[in-house]
Amino acid sequence: MERRTPVHGHQDRSGGGPLARRPPRTTTYGLVTGSLLLALTLLGCGGPAEPDAAPGSTGAGSREPTAPLPTQGTVTVPPPSTSLSVTVDATGDGAARTYSLACDPAVGDHPDPEAACALLEEVGTEAFAPVPRDASCTQQYGGPQTATVEGTLDGDPVDARFAYTDGCEILRWDALGDLLPADAGLL
Repeated sequence: MERRTPVHGHQDRSGGGPLARRPPRTTTYGLVTGSLLLALTLLGCGGPAEPDAAPGSTGAGSREPTAPLPTQGTVTVPPPSTSLSVTVDATGDGAARTYSLACDPAVGDHPDPEAACALLEEVGTEAFAPVPRDASCTQQYGGPQTATVEGTLDGDPVDARFAYTDGCEILRWDALGDLLPADAGLL
């Protein structure tokens, strides 16, 4: 039996002789490299396919916007579930003042957002229901003042009108005293 010498200084590591065959490394490396290239190719799918495609579009001629992906360091804050616009006309002459109010946290240019939000939590949307048509109300005139409250309260829509035109409307207005600002000129 003839003994071969290793070529170019390679030594046999398999224990089967100087030129015993070992599995080629390129097979393992090729599989790993191929898998990585395939994964990167698949991750690239779905991006803008056109040079003039808008960011957030799905490419391939589609112009439907997609939701932006969150980026590191950004926090998405949901809108407040209570956000109201309160308009008060203290004299009835059209010189109305509008206040904004949001709760959780209580913020806005309303004169007392904390008190108004606490009241809203207590009374809920029932305070914005109109006076029933068949209600018997005293016929007393409280003044020309009017108010409008629009927006959302605990996620529910609110669109209410207030006036001092009779006893029922006066009670309704007074029940929302911390919401309808005191500078409305009411006694």
